[in-house]
Amino acid sequence: MDHTRTRTRTRRAASAATAALVLAGIVTAAGPAAAAPACTPRIQVLGSIGSGGYQVGNPQTEGVLGLGTGTLSVGRSGAKAVYWTGTRLHKVPLPATTYSSAVLAVNKGGLMVGAVYGADGYLFTYRAGDAAVTPLPGSDFLSADTDVNDAGYVVSATRTGRGAVWKDGLKVRELAVPAGSVPNTRVDIVTAVNNRGDILGMAREDYEVPETGEHMEGTFPVLWPADGGPAKALSRTSNESYVQDLDESGRAVGYDWNGMGYRYLPVTWTPPYAGSASYPGVLKTHPYGTLEAITPTTNVSVGTARFHPDEQTLPDQAQLWPGTGPVLALPRLAANQASTAASAADDGRVGGAAVNAAGTLKPVIWACAAKQAYEPK
Repeated sequence: MDHTRTRTRTRRAASAATAALVLAGIVTAAGPAAAAPACTPRIQVLGSIGSGGYQVGNPQTEGVLGLGTGTLSVGRSGAKAVYWTGTRLHKVPLPATTYSSAVLAVNKGGLMVGAVYGADGYLFTYRAGDAAVTPLPGSDFLSADTDVNDAGYVVSATRTGRGAVWKDGLKVRELAVPAGSVPNTRVDIVTAVNNRGDILGMAREDYEVPETGEHMEGTFPVLWPADGGPAKALSRTSNESYVQDLDESGRAVGYDWNGMGYRYLPVTWTPPYAGSASYPGVLKTHPYGTLEAITPTTNVSVGTARFHPDEQTLPDQAQLWPGTGPVLALPRLAANQASTAASAADDGRVGGAAVNAAGTLKPVIWACAAKQAYEPK
């Protein structure tokens, strides 16, 4: 199983009049969010090179994983790294022997970051029109999640058990686990960086207490603050908390593993992280669900409503949470066919994948997604 939790997102444009912040070695620029342009609610089906169907409980071979400026979007098709301009698909120039790959994020300047999977896997950056990708030194097959902010800083984790930050193709910083962590705790994934410079990830502990023989095993969310302060462990909501994305204010979204298998529950963490995390609830028609991405400034989160793969009553369905009220459903591409959401933008777009009437999985974008979202009866 490919354990890539590739949950990517767009980063809002920075105001030229705002001074750059030099924090923890990460230069960021932030400005007021521009008004979202008018749009027509619709499901836009993008070009694809795959012909498979939806894989319940597994990462998909098709999907829009990041939303860039204008009509640029990025992701995977046919399990290969691709990007789109409008609906037109473009392949990222990777070696023909590459087994599986994806573009996981893109910033406002068009800098993409992606991953090649497998034993010889690595992260890469790419810009449209380049003849080849730029592999990132020190990245490896455990760099399953990654993100890039508008200043061009790329974040991920590596098999050294620490997080890493790259800029202009060079590693510029390592990220350690929070002080006071039990022995052998390691950085498991790094999933997001915002323009302020906050970095979000997850640590994994696997430790036996000598005095009691108690075995401490599980994951917990971690935030590395933009001011360069020490890593902060966020509230634990279960023994397996998967943080996925981070907005410009520091809100984090993800999901908990609730028992055996794929019983996930959506979770949010809100600055200053002093209290407990919050549970937005699940889609009325499904017992479980995830939050995979949050818009940079409008507090809209998206993910997928699920059943356990062995207990399928309804197909998975892309979902949207407006930040208050109930979790809402995004319309399916075809009746009784699965869908999933993985990226979101301030202009109202949501990216993901959906199965058409012929049973084929397609990369899609919901335009004006909030206007299409509805509460199931």
